[in-house]
Amino acid sequence: ILDQAVLRSAFVGFSGKPGSFVLEYWMLPSSAWSRHLLRSAVPQRHIASQSAIVGTLKDKIQALGTKKAPQVVSLRKEQGGKSLGDVTVGMCIGGMRGIKCMLSETSHLDPVEGIRYRGRTLKECNALLPKAAKGKVGLPEAAMWLMLTDEIPSDSEVAALNEELHRRETLPSYVVDLIDGLPKDMHPMTQLSMGLLALQPTSEFARAYRGGLMKKTDYWTYVLEDGLSLVAQIPVLSARIFRNVFFDGKHIPSDQKLDWAGNYAHMLGVNDTDAFKEVTRLYLMIHADHEGGNVSAHTTHLVGSALSDPYYSFSAGVNGLAGPLHGLANQECLRWLKATRETLGGKEPTVEILTQFAKDTLASGKVIPGFGHGALRATDPRYTIQMEFAKENMPHDPLLKLASVCYEAIPPVLQATGKVSNPWPNVDALSGTCMQHYGLTQEDYYTVVFAVSRSMGCMANLVWSRLMGLPIERPKSVTLDWLEQNAK
Repeated sequence: ILDQAVLRSAFVGFSGKPGSFVLEYWMLPSSAWSRHLLRSAVPQRHIASQSAIVGTLKDKIQALGTKKAPQVVSLRKEQGGKSLGDVTVGMCIGGMRGIKCMLSETSHLDPVEGIRYRGRTLKECNALLPKAAKGKVGLPEAAMWLMLTDEIPSDSEVAALNEELHRRETLPSYVVDLIDGLPKDMHPMTQLSMGLLALQPTSEFARAYRGGLMKKTDYWTYVLEDGLSLVAQIPVLSARIFRNVFFDGKHIPSDQKLDWAGNYAHMLGVNDTDAFKEVTRLYLMIHADHEGGNVSAHTTHLVGSALSDPYYSFSAGVNGLAGPLHGLANQECLRWLKATRETLGGKEPTVEILTQFAKDTLASGKVIPGFGHGALRATDPRYTIQMEFAKENMPHDPLLKLASVCYEAIPPVLQATGKVSNPWPNVDALSGTCMQHYGLTQEDYYTVVFAVSRSMGCMANLVWSRLMGLPIERPKSVTLDWLEQNAK
């Protein structure tokens, strides 16, 4: 019944058990959105009809969970009272840096070697993971399989996984209508967050939880269902936003013969070369996860700990990623390189010139973006991997040449100040340079590409958080007066 205030509509969904149905009620504001939703109904995915590759993936996750279960039980019961170190006042008022208080199985950040996916360095992952035909880059969707299972997938498993992601990639028509109707000057990250929230009514986890259909031990399977669908849909959603904002809504259809990342590059439509597909694969693979404490991963985990479904959770993570101190760094680095090149006025960059330029920049009270990292104490391996790719595929790019000289000139200047614990370049120092070389010059969109990549690690983390039965996150906060009294 549709009245002026509220649309009430009932959907009947299969619960996943033979002969069992659940009646679901939706309360939605009366609007064009609601009327369209009533006409088309929200498509539901049903776990009962899962494909063979999803069954294989679940079996592997379950097997690893069974292997890890005694360790989790032992740590909780026998080691639960042991200290992991002191918490200082500086940690409390300094962004909780260094506090060891989160559990994340998918990756671990070593201060020297950088991020490891299930114990493998990124260099090892890039060498071991399956690749596209004629490609040299480890496929990011293979990295997600690794994070979920602790196994390097076979070529056939990755091919089947890509088929499954393509099967799930279609956006509901009401989501397409929503995204196409947004103002073109709305920031792409705002549009992405809205699109993810618009997909939330398709959540299997939310449907099953509302219907009382699952046990706590089954939570992870429903999170995996949603996670696979979100990862499948986010390239299509993100490409649609890109083409709406920058290409007047002229869209490029998905090519289901391509892998997940290669297809994303294809739908962006800025460069149809294999090299652009490869650099997109590389970017999405090395940014997929960075343990659990960064803003986007932590936010996703925090919201998910309240049993909010993956769409709610990752939408929140995307909002954190949109912050200038998290996901905007690569475009800031690219802008700095461009401005530096302009300032040089056509001069060939040398170590001597860039050394003086860096000194002058710091003396003026400005910062040099792209150098240093809150957790690393050496050159970011992600930077090194990108630099190797760039030197092989785009050696004559002028911004690459400038970035290479910066690598030699800037760290000694930062070290000489005595104030910088890590003067070495991080991944952001080169990401934007690689993107712009292949025609992806729309800097406001760069964070969306980051979000597409990070979806894989965040979804893998949510699956494992539910599999391990992690509780709702609730740290203790204190006041300034309490700190002062207890620090004496």
